[in-house]
Amino acid sequence: MKVTVVGAGAVGASCAEYIAIKDFASEVVLLDIKEGFAEGKAMDLMQTASLNGFDTKITGVTNDYSKTANSDICVITSGIPRKPGMTREELIGINAGIVKSVSSSLIEHSPNTILIVVSNPMDTMTYLAHKSTNLPKNRIIGMGGALDSARFKYRLAEALEAPISDVDGMVIGGHSDVGMVPLTRLATRNSVPVSEFISEDRLNQVKEDTKVGGATLTKLLGTSAWYAPGAAVSALVQAIACDQKKMFPCSALLDGEYGLSDLCIGVPVILGRNGIEGIVDLDLNDAEKEHLNTSAEGVKKTNGLLDV
Repeated sequence: MKVTVVGAGAVGASCAEYIAIKDFASEVVLLDIKEGFAEGKAMDLMQTASLNGFDTKITGVTNDYSKTANSDICVITSGIPRKPGMTREELIGINAGIVKSVSSSLIEHSPNTILIVVSNPMDTMTYLAHKSTNLPKNRIIGMGGALDSARFKYRLAEALEAPISDVDGMVIGGHSDVGMVPLTRLATRNSVPVSEFISEDRLNQVKEDTKVGGATLTKLLGTSAWYAPGAAVSALVQAIACDQKKMFPCSALLDGEYGLSDLCIGVPVILGRNGIEGIVDLDLNDAEKEHLNTSAEGVKKTNGLLDV
């Protein structure tokens, strides 16, 4: 199992690290345009192998896509990160050109690969990958919902004063501060609705804190987060590589599901060896449907800025 991660910055390096530590891939190729940068990150990570107990080979390369040939899964993290006060949508001009070029180069050398898009604005970059490549729609996946749901569960556990392993919850919709739809009604603690434990006001605060999860970290760090995004990517990659048939909310190209078409947006999917092997149709209530539709309009507006 060969995995390529494009972009050796904080997010890309975290992806490579978590994938390697889980020890399910034979090789991870880390590629960057900055001379020697990916090679240095790969060497540093390989020097942890004996300490962390993994045998995955991590190779760093400078802009040489021939070294990515025959990758089973390719992860695109490249692009400029958010700065404090920036929205994900403001990154579209620069990142669209990067994602289009990177996608083309990867597929040239790995025509049967599965693409996972991380670059922001993530739903629109995932849509761009669909429009600019000939890959089947099950083989292009946007990461955002898996990360947003992890942040949701963190906030739920915090509010419940419970271990995070007790908590389950999901975020659908667009990967943006206003577009996320945390499904508080369906969130549980060991199968018991969380509304049994905390007030409606506290649950609403959890929802709002989740929606600005990325912006909160950007303000604190001065740049985008990297540990949780890297962990989210590694979970998706493992589900595909190991054919786990796991359910994650991911940005998928919809064709009538949830009453939406011709856009990528976060919905629960089943991930296995073929990528997206099914889209799960949740029984949303009227308010949740309205929020999802509003989120979709925002995503479509951003998509309209693309030159495709």
